[in-house]
Amino acid sequence: MNRRLLGIIAVASVLALLATAAVATNPILLIAGYETTTVEAVDGETNESLATVEARVADGIAKRYVGLSATDELSDDEGMLFVHEKSGEHAYVMRDMAFGLDIVFVAPNGTVTGISEAEPDARPFTRYRGTGRYVLEVPRGWSDRNGVEPGDRLVFSVE
Repeated sequence: MNRRLLGIIAVASVLALLATAAVATNPILLIAGYETTTVEAVDGETNESLATVEARVADGIAKRYVGLSATDELSDDEGMLFVHEKSGEHAYVMRDMAFGLDIVFVAPNGTVTGISEAEPDARPFTRYRGTGRYVLEVPRGWSDRNGVEPGDRLVFSVE
């Protein structure tokens, strides 16, 4: 090989290494943007609407990993909806969070299966576990303020 080609390969290798290091330390660089969806909480017995939030959709590995950790605050009508490929037990942590959350676990049919209240000052790797295909994160206390509990339903559309 000639020296010019070796130089180009060396520069390309260094750039790839730097890009990999940047993404490893700040995975939000992989995220181009979030789709959003309106999520409505509905009483499981009366079908009465309890609340709605506009939620960013975290439907890929990088988006689920970053979650809301790059967010300074949420208003009462905002959240993030995590979409998993299949239903199962999932665990969430409060990595780099500036505020508390309600973590609402949701079955594939929209039924709320469990709710955890998570504080930002909790040990960073406390695991909040629940079962479902979807997880809605909203400001801490949202579930209590709106009367949302296991057995209620979340109605939303994701592609």
